[in-house]
Amino acid sequence: MGQEIGTSRFRREDFEAFRRRMAEETALLLAWSREGRLSEAPPVAGLEVEAWLVDAEGLPAPVNEAVLDRLRDPLVVPELARFNVELNVPPEPLRGGCLGKLERHLAAAWGRCAEAARAEGAFLVTVGILPSVAPRHLTQANMSALRRYRALNEQVLAARAGRPLHLDIVGREHLRVTHRNVMLESAATSLQVHLQVPASRAARYLNASMITSAATVAVAANAPYLFGRDLWDETRIPLFEQAVEVGGYEGAAQGPIRRVTFGSGYVRQSVLECFLENRDHYPVLLPARLEEPSERLPHLRFHNGTIWRWNRPLVGFDSDGRPHLRIEHRVMAAGPSLRDQIANAAFYFGLVASLAAEELPPEDRIPFPQARDNFYAAARYGLEAVLTWLDGRRRPLAALLEEELLPRAREALEGLGVAPEQARSYLEVVVERVALRRTGAAWQRAWCAQHGRDMPALVRAYRRWQAAGLPVHRWGLEAS
Repeated sequence: MGQEIGTSRFRREDFEAFRRRMAEETALLLAWSREGRLSEAPPVAGLEVEAWLVDAEGLPAPVNEAVLDRLRDPLVVPELARFNVELNVPPEPLRGGCLGKLERHLAAAWGRCAEAARAEGAFLVTVGILPSVAPRHLTQANMSALRRYRALNEQVLAARAGRPLHLDIVGREHLRVTHRNVMLESAATSLQVHLQVPASRAARYLNASMITSAATVAVAANAPYLFGRDLWDETRIPLFEQAVEVGGYEGAAQGPIRRVTFGSGYVRQSVLECFLENRDHYPVLLPARLEEPSERLPHLRFHNGTIWRWNRPLVGFDSDGRPHLRIEHRVMAAGPSLRDQIANAAFYFGLVASLAAEELPPEDRIPFPQARDNFYAAARYGLEAVLTWLDGRRRPLAALLEEELLPRAREALEGLGVAPEQARSYLEVVVERVALRRTGAAWQRAWCAQHGRDMPALVRAYRRWQAAGLPVHRWGLEAS
């Protein structure tokens, strides 16, 4: 979905041509798998961070076009809204000093982008949902000027027969909102972690990522407020799931599964089962005219980009052209600090590697519906959630993290060859955060308990602490 398209207007024959080429490319990918052509290279780590542009008052600043024009950095790209950008970092083999390199890459991109933003009178902030965003900001006038976003809006509404989108989120409070475009999606911003894995191990890693999601969504929770209401610890989860919902009414043109989803089940033999599910159960949403050769799988990859599994398999290509598989872990919120985000990524890399290496696969020990229930409980209640884990026992998540999951993550990182001092240093950020029960969501709620729900002031205080570079468990609660 990061790819621009030639038009936002489509005809019936465009959908038919796209479906035909996607089916051909799916068959090609399956053939590559049978022939052993997919990469078996050791794990490689990468990440993307979605960020907000805000003004001096702490409100969204729709100036990404000017900022990006000033910056001219291919690693920093527009997002759906004019007040969002996405920062990408070069991938690193998951060994040695990779975690420190990822943080330095991210800090460099952040510094360049922040400087360009300041030149336009704006500031850069990473947070799961900007507390000060309001429905009045989520208009088509604030949509980034790219055809693919206009097309997405048009096709989602067409699939809904013109019916508006509805949010209905029950958390600590209850929010109901009706909205007439997909800009609701832009209010949810995330840390998206990528892990390229050997093709023969990809199924284990994908299933392990689903099981891991309950732990990672909770430790990274940073989105308690939406439109002034106190909802889930990670309200970004229900917000995104409802923001581009194309079904839910009689006659809806959709497959049996939502487009933003935890998934329909574990994969059994191969992650390629997801691409077959894409082909067979998800109608084409954006039948873009793509000119790349079929050997680059453009239609398969583009269609996959319009299906937002919280753990999404991706196909990419190594520098020598060999196709590879990677897992995109999408459950963690952006922010609070750059170091927090690398620590969150490190925890995911370690825990998923540990689970994927289990002699008895964890997907054989915890049914998929239970893994899914764990995920939503953790998104709603954060570190206070109670989960059913691999042994069938119900356990408080915070205790599970302290007693088992964090030690497992550290041992696995070191087993992968990650420098022990880096594994220890980054995971200690998560250890201390859990011990103090001070996630980004908890900090935001504590600040509001002391100062009231002045959301622009909350953003100003958040931005000041984020700029200090400290992990969130060391932030204070002073007013901005």
